[in-house]
Amino acid sequence: MRGLRAGGLSTRISGFQGRWSSPAVQQRGLKARKASKGTDEPAGQDSKQSFKGYFETVAEIMRMPLTTADPNIPSKRVTAEYCAKHYTAPPRNVTMLARDFISDSLYNPAYGYFSKQALIFSPQKGYDFARFRDSADFLRHMGQQYEDIERELDDVRSIPRQLWHTPTEILKPWYGYSVARHIARQYAADRKARIHSDPLVIYEVGGGNGTLMLNIMDYLRKNEPVIYSQTEYNLVEISPKLARQQLSRHTSSSMPHANTRIINRSILDWDTPESRACFVVAMEVIDNLAHDVVRYDFDTAEAYQAVVRVFADGEFEEFYEPISDPLISDYLAQRAQAAKEYRSPAVPPQLYRRIRAQLPLAPNMTKAEFIPTHAFRFVQVLGEFFPRHRIVLSDFYTLPDTVPNAVDAPVVQTRFDGSMVPCDTYLVQPGWFDIFFPTNFELLQQLYIATCRKPTVSAVLGQVQVCTQREFALQNADLPQTATRSGENPMVDFYENNKFLLS
Repeated sequence: MRGLRAGGLSTRISGFQGRWSSPAVQQRGLKARKASKGTDEPAGQDSKQSFKGYFETVAEIMRMPLTTADPNIPSKRVTAEYCAKHYTAPPRNVTMLARDFISDSLYNPAYGYFSKQALIFSPQKGYDFARFRDSADFLRHMGQQYEDIERELDDVRSIPRQLWHTPTEILKPWYGYSVARHIARQYAADRKARIHSDPLVIYEVGGGNGTLMLNIMDYLRKNEPVIYSQTEYNLVEISPKLARQQLSRHTSSSMPHANTRIINRSILDWDTPESRACFVVAMEVIDNLAHDVVRYDFDTAEAYQAVVRVFADGEFEEFYEPISDPLISDYLAQRAQAAKEYRSPAVPPQLYRRIRAQLPLAPNMTKAEFIPTHAFRFVQVLGEFFPRHRIVLSDFYTLPDTVPNAVDAPVVQTRFDGSMVPCDTYLVQPGWFDIFFPTNFELLQQLYIATCRKPTVSAVLGQVQVCTQREFALQNADLPQTATRSGENPMVDFYENNKFLLS
């Protein structure tokens, strides 16, 4: 259901505030459907003249804008960076790439989700897992704490805040200790193999509450004092609010670490070369990195980039145009070169496309595919500015309740009336919704190798591997510390939808 319009190929998608649109939005949609059925025609006419055919009616409804704004008013093309500098409220009468819309929704310093809505669940101290009968008993206890905090937030704020948790917080300090043990072992092996003689340099991207930084440094100070004495820890955080929180937490610690610094900037804008050997740590970061949206021509399989238009009344429209964005072009080209056997699941086999084209109402564009352009940019930054790094990256490889009928689609959700509400579109009110993506780790591995591991580097640093959360824990975690009385162990049993990329 694509139509030609000025600027490219168009598809209209509704989505002001996901599944809980305001009554005004619902009324506008109802009126649009009534109007499409010709309600202003005289009564008593022959039914063949009064009512249009089903498919024609559906096609007309799909062509109708779900907005009362004048679509002919010119709109300004902007980026997320431009919005961060010039807007303190979500902009109107603008167009932007899908990734800019998502990035602005999440990270705008004035109204982005991580600037005003997100809170990370962080117990005051780590759990004594031996006191719990089994994993279910632990989950009940943690769930009660979670509900208590959410209730307290609702009592003191008129606008609900969203609370989410990470393995770093739930399994602290042992999860952070397992990451530290992996780093210390690899660092010692590199020194022993005379790969380098540099001090231990760590760059953590997106540090949340700063818990992982403290746990890693605490482990090194306690268990690897020689390594710790020459360790430099850098935490790169895009959110000013979280950066201030990390700094406050570190300085207020009873035993602060002098060899740490917090850098408030986006890793995607990094431009300072790091010539030393180092570790880059990114735990549950790339799931919130913005993606672009592409669809493919059904006949030629040519890709088109999605553009989001925001009307004067706050409604959204998604349309498609030939690819002109350099980052999208670079990603698709690198994917084709690095992963020659990869074929987008959005593009059906050619024979199917030929048969489908002969059927009535055949679409001329495939379903959408979300492509990880900002994660790809992150990999490019590593290859360009951290040429001697090793990576420790973990995130989701599968998620429930994703946006339907799309490849590698995100979960879009908000908290409303005490419950999490999933949405079926990413075109939602900026700042009110968490938008996070699953990662194809095997594809990411191939892109990472092609971008960061030239043959000479690979010969020195070895293979790049993907493993599950369970496999990583079995190799690096102090498992007795997280075992319940029944023998069940949240460190290996939880977060089964997480994987690691290690180099």
